[in-house]
Amino acid sequence: MLDAVDTTMSDALVGRVLDGRYRVEARIARGGMATVYRALDTRLDRVVALKVMHQLFAENDQFVARFIREAKSAARLSHPNVVAVYDQGDDGGYVFLAMEYVQGRTLRDLLRERTRLTAAEALSVLEPVLAALSAAHAAGLVHRDVKPENVLLADDGRVKVADFGLARAAANLEATSATSLIGTVAYLSPEQVIRGIADERSDVYSAGVMLFEMLTGRPPYDGETAVSVALKHAHEDVPPPSSLVSGIPTSVDMLVARATARDADRRPHDAGAFLAEVVRVRGGLVMSEADDGSLTTLINRTLVVEIPDTATVGPNPPWQSGQPGQSGRPGQSGQPPRVTEPPRIAVPPQPPEDEYRRPHPHRKGWIAFFIILLLAAAAATAGWWFAAGRYTSMPDLVKLSSSDATAKAKAAHVTVQVGEPEFSATVPKNAVVEQSPAAKHKVLRGDSVTIRLSQGPQLFQVPKYDVAGGTSLVDYKSELIAAHLNIADPLATQYSPTVIPGNVISVFPAVGTDEKAGTTVTVTVSLGPEPIPIVDYTNQSGDQATQALKSAGFNVVATQDYSTTVKAGLVISQSPNSGTGKLYDTVTLDISKGPQLFKVPNVSSNLNGDPKNWISIQQATSILTDAGFKVNVGSTGRFGVVTRQTPKGSSMQPLGTVITIYAQ
Repeated sequence: MLDAVDTTMSDALVGRVLDGRYRVEARIARGGMATVYRALDTRLDRVVALKVMHQLFAENDQFVARFIREAKSAARLSHPNVVAVYDQGDDGGYVFLAMEYVQGRTLRDLLRERTRLTAAEALSVLEPVLAALSAAHAAGLVHRDVKPENVLLADDGRVKVADFGLARAAANLEATSATSLIGTVAYLSPEQVIRGIADERSDVYSAGVMLFEMLTGRPPYDGETAVSVALKHAHEDVPPPSSLVSGIPTSVDMLVARATARDADRRPHDAGAFLAEVVRVRGGLVMSEADDGSLTTLINRTLVVEIPDTATVGPNPPWQSGQPGQSGRPGQSGQPPRVTEPPRIAVPPQPPEDEYRRPHPHRKGWIAFFIILLLAAAAATAGWWFAAGRYTSMPDLVKLSSSDATAKAKAAHVTVQVGEPEFSATVPKNAVVEQSPAAKHKVLRGDSVTIRLSQGPQLFQVPKYDVAGGTSLVDYKSELIAAHLNIADPLATQYSPTVIPGNVISVFPAVGTDEKAGTTVTVTVSLGPEPIPIVDYTNQSGDQATQALKSAGFNVVATQDYSTTVKAGLVISQSPNSGTGKLYDTVTLDISKGPQLFKVPNVSSNLNGDPKNWISIQQATSILTDAGFKVNVGSTGRFGVVTRQTPKGSSMQPLGTVITIYAQ
């Protein structure tokens, strides 16, 4: 990776040794998916670049599994213009790749400095990029994220392409939101925008957009949002670069138009075919432009380019372009790439001439004619075989059953190998979810295709919750997220006398049910006990009030008091006597026992008794008044002695009762 060390802020990983091997020395760059560090491989004593995935990705088991698979595929890709992948590991949650360390900068850095390049400069950078992509396409790999940030310009003049397979690994995320479009939107092909698929022609489109930007200093489309830019890729044609910058040759305009055709079938079928066209066009540029030395100063012109043997070459092959003695591959002197020589036609030896009569001159001519015809047919057959006959187009096996895919591959002269199965929400179980190489890829007859069969959608169990102890909604949301399930919005709520408000009462689908990722789970949350209206039973029967309140769900506490105003058995007061309560709340009733009774003093005198014991009206009035009663004199009599009273003495009466006395 590039040496663009960021020293503006500290980093917890700097100074650590990952996997007991890689000592992290400095942070180089940070992107949307990972942070890149310069590190020392202490085992081999070499500097490497460590690409450490962000925690968002490292915590996703599905991503990590696919990431490791893609890293292994990228590690098998060996080419001078590809950033080599050395190792992959996981240390304490830090998922990383160890890659080749490239001293230099990115194509993006060069464009920021230069704004734009000449046609010859742009094509000289594009050639090694396409060489790298061509090698990947031949191996069945599609980059999916071709952009200037992934093109590295080494200080020694090499051009390298980085991040093979990472976009494919990220494409399987549910995540989020930020990965709905894989790849920088400015370089997405129409089929990636519309159908979410990518093949070799998608890389060709991205490379064509990158060529447009190198020539003009800007991408073909801009907009206020990423979605608006993506829609332009899907519904508008890339304009010719010469419409923005004068002096760009028509052949270069046509090159951009071919690579960025919205119809993928109109583009070069892979990077090798595009590379052949680029080499031909570059060879036809005027020498004054081709000899421009500005780019030489920046990357020393030592661009390592390898054109695959299977690349489709146009009418002017790269080894015939440019000056005499120059070659499409540096280090060669006008020699074409090695081509396997067609089989020679064996001609049987002629028998001794004396065994036969000398042939007639006309017969000799016919024999020569047939021999020439036979040789021409053999040469044509050999030419067809080496040019096209030994190749076949990889059939589209996706969504076919294993048996159907095998039969279709056999018909196309391709053998089938079955790789590890893979979960898929869109492809039926036991059908092909992925193939490598991709459909329409040109391969040799007898080559193999690796298919991965669908295991159907990955299922996750609805998590448990604690019924007895109670599980809060916040905690259960975390459980659902961990299980890749969604929670219904709005929430379902229910009153519960036993579950604390805010805790989970029930879920649907039921706990333990297997569901697809993203399934919505309805969670019912407790509102606590249901509110109960409180009725005021003051001045009503205490027994009836008690029964009614208990039936409503309240606990009732009844007390009794004397009352001179409320009849016995009726409610004197109630607390609370209004509003609402909850189940099992307590309501207190104060029930009247009626007025309190006191003994009436006996003030009646016996006239037959001792006169000393006679009680006068005045004495009786004083005695009754002091006892809390009122006095009414019914008669005064002749002697003024009380002989009778109503109510009678010793009877029980409420205080304040009027006692009528009679005297004689």
